[in-house]
Amino acid sequence: MSVTIEASQRLRRLRMKSAFRDMVRETELSPKDFIYPLFVVPGKKFKKEVSSMPGVFQQSVDELVKDCTETYSMGIPAVILFGIPEHKDEVGSGAYDENGIVQQAVRALKKEVPELIVITDVCLCEYTSHGHCGIVQGDEIVNDASVELLTKEALTHAQAGADIIAPSDMFDGRIGAIRNVLDQNNFHNIPIMSYAAKYASGFYGPFRDAAESTPKFGDRRSHQMDPANSDEAIREVEEDLIEGADIVMVKPALPYLDIIRRVKDTFAVPTAAYNVSGEYSMIKAAGRNGWIDEERVMMETLTGIKRAGADLILTYFAKDAAKVLARK
Repeated sequence: MSVTIEASQRLRRLRMKSAFRDMVRETELSPKDFIYPLFVVPGKKFKKEVSSMPGVFQQSVDELVKDCTETYSMGIPAVILFGIPEHKDEVGSGAYDENGIVQQAVRALKKEVPELIVITDVCLCEYTSHGHCGIVQGDEIVNDASVELLTKEALTHAQAGADIIAPSDMFDGRIGAIRNVLDQNNFHNIPIMSYAAKYASGFYGPFRDAAESTPKFGDRRSHQMDPANSDEAIREVEEDLIEGADIVMVKPALPYLDIIRRVKDTFAVPTAAYNVSGEYSMIKAAGRNGWIDEERVMMETLTGIKRAGADLILTYFAKDAAKVLARK
């Protein structure tokens, strides 16, 4: 028995040819969407792969310059730097040292790859001996004393030549404090990209290997957001915008696609999302085991993040994805 379907709309019609699919595609990825995270360490001619993040390296400034030269040539406009100092202490003094590792890297990159946008992560966790994002007093990670040091760190990054400052600590009031110190020192035109809705996530594990920033005790739930909360993210973003943030970020990306969409719909401001280390490593591991098509899942993931509303995507896949896009 044949069945006659009478329908003026057949949605498959525009899927039948590759050209049709290209013509009506709603979301298009570009290398210009990507910000490439990089880890810089002291020394020369040093490049060591992070065991939990295949294809990601700790590297010295000279190797970083080579990497960034290639990155920019692939159409990726920006990198974000994380520094691992030679020595750590309780107050993270390496973070705001004028000759610290990130400050050295920024100066080298602005000299050798001047058109590349250099973003600097502003936090203390990589620099403190205890691995926390701020000053510890007793059992508490204190807010205001930590913000004071973060403003010092941000200023040294700006003085070194950073194009964008990106505070990732999630302490209250740090965006306003950093904006004030930048303006007072005539860095009025340097934007702030705030980690505005950063969740206390289990997806950060491989990053802590790369940045050598695993807390020696406790966790970061006293200042990073509860994964169960959505309305709170909107309050956090709103506060950072009031204090002077130019770009707001949601971190991680994949478990929080709903937050990315809410932020974009609510505020209609430049919105970034961090495709974090755990998300990257899971895809890499599954791909290496033959459980998934790594390239296809990578591109599907990045497209999903952009479709959710992200204007910018911080991703360790930046170079891999740029190579795929160059073939199209």
